Amino acid sequence: MASGSGSCYAQMMAKRFENKVVWITGGGSGIGRALALAFAKEGAAVAVSGRREERLQEVVHELESQGAKGLAVRCDVADEASVAEAVQKVVRGLGGLDVAVANAGFSVAGRIEKLSAADWRRQLDVNVIGAAMTARYAIPHLRERKGRLAFVGSVAAMMATPGVGAYSASKYAVRAIGQALAVELHGSGVTCTTIHPGYIESEIAQVDNQGRFDAAREDRRPKNLLWPADRAARVMVDAIAKRKREFTFTGHGKAAAFAGRHMPGLLHFGFTRAKPSSP
Repeated sequence: MASGSGSCYAQMMAKRFENKVVWITGGGSGIGRALALAFAKEGAAVAVSGRREERLQEVVHELESQGAKGLAVRCDVADEASVAEAVQKVVRGLGGLDVAVANAGFSVAGRIEKLSAADWRRQLDVNVIGAAMTARYAIPHLRERKGRLAFVGSVAAMMATPGVGAYSASKYAVRAIGQALAVELHGSGVTCTTIHPGYIESEIAQVDNQGRFDAAREDRRPKNLLWPADRAARVMVDAIAKRKREFTFTGHGKAAAFAGRHMPGLLHFGFTRAKPSSP
C-alpha cells in the first residue's frame, strides 16, 4: 500500500514539462513573463523573446534564480527574418523546441474612422502576421518532437468593442489562424491551442498606437476584474499541457465570450447606450 501511495504521489508531483524547451514571444513582461516562470516551475527550459533586451535579461535572471535554464533572444515579430533567426537561436541554444507560444501583441486604440492605414498595419503586423510567422518557423521543429503550439488570443476575438476595433479585428484573425492550424496539424503529433483571456494584469495599456511603452499611460481597464498574471499563467500552462484546442478563461471573460457568440444584439444594445469612452 505504501509503495502504491508513493507511486501515486510521485505521479502527482511530476513536472509536466520536464526537459522540454519552451519559446515565448512577448516574454519580457506581463503574461509572457508570467508564462515563462510558470513553465519553468513545470521543469522547462525557457527562451523569451521581445524587443526590449533588458527586460528579457531580467526574466532570464528570474528563471535562473529558481534553478531553471533561461535564454533571452531578441525578436521583433513584425519582421519575418527576425522571427526565423530567433527560432534558430532557440533551437541551437536550448537543443530543440517542444512548445512555442505566440504571445507578442499590443492594442491600437481609437475609433475606426480615425485610424490611419499605418495604424492598421502596425496592429496587424504584430498581432496577426507576427503570430502566423511565429507558427510558420516553429512548426518544423515542433513536428520533430510532437510538440505544442499556442496562440494567446483574447475574449475580444468573440466580441468587438468600440474604441478598440482594430485590436478586436486582430484577435478575431488570431482565432481563425488557430482554428485552421488545429485542423492542418491534425495527425502530425503537433497540437494547436488558442487561449482567450479576459482582463489580465499586463503592460498592454501602457503601449501606445506606435507600439511604444510609456509607464505613465493610464490603464482604464476595470481593476476589480484584472486577474494577476501569475494566476492567469497557471491556467494557460494547464490548457497547453492538456492540448486543448481553445480555452477561454476568467469568469467575466467566459460571460463576455458567450454573449459575443450567442447574443450580439444584446451587446449592441448595451454598447450603444453606454457613455462613449472617447470622442
